[in-house]
Amino acid sequence: MTTLYLVRHGETFDNVRQVLQGQMPGELNETGIKQAEKVRDEMKDVHLDAIIASDLRRSVQTACIIAEPHGLKVMTTPLLRERDWGDFTGMFIPDIRDKVWPENVESLPQMKERARQFLQFIRNTYPDQQVLAVGHGIINKAVQAVFYNKQMNEVDKMSNAEVRVLGI
Repeated sequence: MTTLYLVRHGETFDNVRQVLQGQMPGELNETGIKQAEKVRDEMKDVHLDAIIASDLRRSVQTACIIAEPHGLKVMTTPLLRERDWGDFTGMFIPDIRDKVWPENVESLPQMKERARQFLQFIRNTYPDQQVLAVGHGIINKAVQAVFYNKQMNEVDKMSNAEVRVLGI
C-alpha cells in the first residue's frame, strides 16, 4: 500500500485578500512560509520516497520548504493544479456570489477526473512507497472525494498547510 500525505499549500497573499487564485501562480506570505516550516518540522523524521507538488508557485514553495530535511527534489504535475476558475480568476470572492458562472469554469466532474488520474499516477509510479503531495483546497477535496467515493461537499475543507494521510 502506498501512503499519500496530502497537503494544502501555505497561506498566500491572495488568500488573505480573498482573491480567487485558481491557476494563477500565487505566492506564500509570511504566515504561509511559517505554516510550511511547521509541516517540515513535524515531518522531518517521516521517511518519504517522493515529494510532488502542483506546478503552481504557491504549492512548489510549500513543497520545497517541506522537502529541505529529506534531500528530495520536488517534482511537479499539472494534475494537482487548483480549479480553473475561467473568467472568475483573479476576482474578489465576495463579488462573485450572485453572478452567473461563466462556461469556462472547470466543472467538478472534470476536477474529479484529474483527481482520479493523479491517484492512478501515484499508485502506478510509487507502489508501496510514501509520497507527500502538495496541492490546493479544491483539488485536494476532489482527490479525497475520489479516494473515499464521496461527493465533493462531503469532504471537509483543508486548512492551509494541513496534512491528511491516505493509504492508497
